[in-house]
Amino acid sequence: MLKPDGIYIDGTLGGGGHSAMIAEHLVDGRIVGIDRDENAIYAATARISSKNFDAVRGNFHDMREIVQGLGIGSVDGILLDLGISSHQIDTPERGFSFRYDGPLDMRMDKRSALSAFDIVNKYDEKTLTKIFFEYGEERHSRRISRAICTRREHAPIETTLQLAEIIESAQPKHNKVPHPAMRTFMALRIAVNDELDPLGAFIRDAVGLLKKGGRFVIITFHSLEDRIVKTTFAKLASPCECPRDIPYCACGRVPSLKVITRKPILPSQQELTANSRAHSAKLRIAEAV
Repeated sequence: MLKPDGIYIDGTLGGGGHSAMIAEHLVDGRIVGIDRDENAIYAATARISSKNFDAVRGNFHDMREIVQGLGIGSVDGILLDLGISSHQIDTPERGFSFRYDGPLDMRMDKRSALSAFDIVNKYDEKTLTKIFFEYGEERHSRRISRAICTRREHAPIETTLQLAEIIESAQPKHNKVPHPAMRTFMALRIAVNDELDPLGAFIRDAVGLLKKGGRFVIITFHSLEDRIVKTTFAKLASPCECPRDIPYCACGRVPSLKVITRKPILPSQQELTANSRAHSAKLRIAEAV
């Protein structure tokens, strides 16, 4: 489906794996990679030497402004690979992992003011419970929040392993999850980086960048992300948004997308063998009409 002269946007550049594969198929085309993580820009630039590739530090939420700033009017494809990169997880000083000791940071963009330390040590118990339950779907969110607030009365919670120990101690011993801190850490990361709230609005805006027949491809790793993508794609593909009790269409709405994947594409067993972190991945595709 890639056009040799097409223009494509990789909104979550990461280590540059997706952009590198796209660049291999381009002759006169262009691939623009966007990432708010400075380390990702360095890594991808070192990996991809193609003249067809540009790396831009920024947030994909600002894609329209970034693309227009590069003199690009419309594109043939947009790719998002949401979530966290393996490099971020495996770098202890970034503070994303409950398995390594590091500072409570979790910022994808080091220029951001809010860190996981701020949330853990400054947010009240009710707000923490809300974050852990809504973003992490953590059933024991109230117990975990209470334990955090009790512990920080004596001294600030400063490291990932300190937090992981508090979370584990607050949960029932029979809690059968890969790691007791997994959901809470995920919720904190989402809150720190504001990953969910702007996603639907971004999709609706970015559709306007696609040429007719251009593809929108989004990979999610979280049920809430996938729900937002699925719902937004469906709304943009619907020919009518009138209330159901109206017997005829009065909105005159024209669909801007056609959903290609009614059900998400899941990783194959071969992919899971090569990368166990892909087990929760879901890929959805829509096409501009």
